[in-house]
Amino acid sequence: MTFISGAKRIANRPLETLDALGDQMSFYGRALLWTPRTLRRYMKEVLRLLAEVSFGSGSLAVIGGTVGVMVGLTLFTGVLVGIQGFSALNSIGTSAFTGFLTAFFNTREIAPLVAGLALSATVGAGFTAQLGAMRISEEIDALEVMGVPSLPYLVTTRIIAGFVAVIPLYIIGLLSSYVASRLVVIYIYGQSAGTYDHYFDLFLPPQDVLYSFIKVLIFSVLIILSHCYFGYRATGGPAGVGVAVGRAVRLSIVTVSIVNFFIGFALWGTDVTVRIAG
Repeated sequence: MTFISGAKRIANRPLETLDALGDQMSFYGRALLWTPRTLRRYMKEVLRLLAEVSFGSGSLAVIGGTVGVMVGLTLFTGVLVGIQGFSALNSIGTSAFTGFLTAFFNTREIAPLVAGLALSATVGAGFTAQLGAMRISEEIDALEVMGVPSLPYLVTTRIIAGFVAVIPLYIIGLLSSYVASRLVVIYIYGQSAGTYDHYFDLFLPPQDVLYSFIKVLIFSVLIILSHCYFGYRATGGPAGVGVAVGRAVRLSIVTVSIVNFFIGFALWGTDVTVRIAG
């Protein structure tokens, strides 16, 4: 009997995985389809969540919410890009191209990925915990009993707030990475500001900045969807909320990494926007 029950569990595992995947896809689709009506019905809730996402609440507000986290992360990664870029290029006598490296890597890869991690660690984890706590305390069920559709009120409003908030947040983060790299190269390594700015401006096409924003907007929707799903479906009491947060963070990080590869390949894999010729 033990062997038979174990074999049944193994046989049912792929079906359970497909069932969970289908449930997620259905949840994501319904949450997104509610967007137009949510904007008409629950604009006050969207604005409240927008302020919470940007500046934080409770202990998160002490460090400026997502703004503080994103600025801190992008500053340090910008410093590392400047240090490593100058050191590597200086070893082959081409340190003048450090401005190119910072414009290229910060814009295309470093800043979008860091922004995704910051959103997952702050906004996403917070949404999962909020919805999970509401689920186990039966607040979501109470909304349904009162005739308030919980999916648009709790999930779609958070998607809209996160999507809108990420635009100014990412502007701040991207500029922070640029400033950090520039300060390191000019004031620590002594490269002239004119040389750095020349190659930085030369190798920063406007479409790269636009594509970078597109990546972050896609990341924000995927992150918030996955975090809200696990919070909305949380079970098992307070411990279950912690499990839901962990699963959501893992899924969002893996999803952002995979989607980043495909978006990068689609946007830059077939078109060379940077040309260096001698």
